[in-house]
Amino acid sequence: MKHLNKLFAAALLFAGLTTQAQDSNNPWAVSFGANAVDTKVSAVGNDSPKWIQLGNARENWNFIPSVSYLTVSRYVGDGFSFGLTGSVNKIDKWVERDRTTEYTDVVSNPGDLAYYAFDATIKYSFMEMIGTKWFDPSLNIGGGYNFFGDASAGTVNGGVGLTFWFTEQVGLQLQSTYKHSFDDTRVADLDVPTHIQHMAGLTFKFGGKDTDGDGIYDKDDACPEVAGLPEFKGCPDTDKDGIQDSEDACPEEAGSKELNGCPDNDGDGIINSEDACPDDKGTKMMNGCPDADGDGVADKDDNCPTVAGAKDNAGCPWPDTDGDGVADKDDKCPTVAGTVANNGCPEVSDDAIKKLNDYAKTILFNSGKSSFQKQTYPVLQAIVAILKEYPTAKFSIEGHTDSDGAEEMNQKLSASRADAVKAYLIENGISADRLSATGFGEKYPIDSNKTAKGKANNRRVEVKLVK
Repeated sequence: MKHLNKLFAAALLFAGLTTQAQDSNNPWAVSFGANAVDTKVSAVGNDSPKWIQLGNARENWNFIPSVSYLTVSRYVGDGFSFGLTGSVNKIDKWVERDRTTEYTDVVSNPGDLAYYAFDATIKYSFMEMIGTKWFDPSLNIGGGYNFFGDASAGTVNGGVGLTFWFTEQVGLQLQSTYKHSFDDTRVADLDVPTHIQHMAGLTFKFGGKDTDGDGIYDKDDACPEVAGLPEFKGCPDTDKDGIQDSEDACPEEAGSKELNGCPDNDGDGIINSEDACPDDKGTKMMNGCPDADGDGVADKDDNCPTVAGAKDNAGCPWPDTDGDGVADKDDKCPTVAGTVANNGCPEVSDDAIKKLNDYAKTILFNSGKSSFQKQTYPVLQAIVAILKEYPTAKFSIEGHTDSDGAEEMNQKLSASRADAVKAYLIENGISADRLSATGFGEKYPIDSNKTAKGKANNRRVEVKLVK
């Protein structure tokens, strides 16, 4: 008995280390505790209740104050389990019925018979049917082989049980089993009487595998090697945003389902990792950054965030010094108001051309030469002033003569006089690439060469706009 107690203690330790709720995940159970044997049920003429007779327990039950039974069982499905039980006891209370005294019970000691029993049991649990997790009634049937001292015989068994689960892991088991013997002549130490065996003890259930220790067994765990949550079938949700990691584009940062689990601090619909301005609400066009002036340049890059400007000028408007609507960068005349059509430069008016030619007609050269008479210089300065008003316009200077003298000489003289005017204009600030000079000699008279006045009109310089 001493060694048997050690065996039961070892079983207790094993069960304590491996216990989990018995079901399809945890098919194994170990139960142990104390048992009591009552032989009254088969006493001849016994007309008292033949089941659990608690009132006569002290007088009729055979009991030893130690761990005296061990059951190992396995769950096989649909509420059924199969178990093997070994139990020991000492029979020092043998109940007989004394007919001579109105069938009173007579309890005697048959000689402290050693009791051993080995039973196989099929048990059905009603716990799933009634839908509780702590109250577990059951029925069982089976058979066994029992020893009463030197007598031994098989029995057919049937019983009821009730287990109270303190936790998911540990329960208190109560069970009573009726053992019907077919070798019941009720002679102590010679045969085995029909009897009832009561058991009370602890039960521990185990056998399920939970690799990641998250309380979800591997067979039901979609992520068996990573601790997770029941609502995600054992898969983790690291950032606790309600989206399991396998479906979370940002598993370590809490986010929203609409953005696949990624955060959007500023609420602009662009996740932080793709948002150039994660703390300032912006637009997709600006990669999540705001653009207050709507000029297509994000405020963080805009040197003029409240005034619409140009992308290539850091979001600021290009200056227009002359206010003609053409930005200085595109204005070929940035300090002189002009027209868009003429790239910001003023258009040369017909009136300006008329003034140029009115001045040009008064240019006087020394006779037969291309040098200017002294009174001509103010006229030339007036022409320079007008040309400077149109800094990009191009002009041709044309020289003409009367018909006096040889035609070849007149041609050369008209060309040299046109060149002289051109040279003066260049020397006084007019760009050379804006001017051309041509001599036409006596080819294009504008008056008669037969009178002195007509010849004077034909000796002229004309200024024409080159378009």
